[in-house]
Amino acid sequence: MSAALTRLRRICLALPEAEERETWDTPTFRVREKIFCMALTAPLAIWVKAPRGSQELLIEAAPERFFRPPYLGHKGWVGVHLTDKPDWAEVEELVRRSYSLIAPRRLLA
Repeated sequence: MSAALTRLRRICLALPEAEERETWDTPTFRVREKIFCMALTAPLAIWVKAPRGSQELLIEAAPERFFRPPYLGHKGWVGVHLTDKPDWAEVEELVRRSYSLIAPRRLLA
């Protein structure tokens, strides 16, 4: 297991009621059965839900870091490459934002 995946787990599992479950041979992080982050391991990347319009802005601003993931990209999710020294503060912010878009409002209080 990579150090980056360990760090991502720490970020995701620190959120209220978050849990990890392997689905499609991929670690997924959920809150109340709903996925808020997927971790792809080869090469290491995450997919997170993004607010409307954010996907395009992120990809346009930094196409070397961000991408439109298959299957969920059309729903506004954004992919983030975690190779080459990721900005962990940015990763945490993106994961938290995705969580806030998925989690029940009660958990966000």
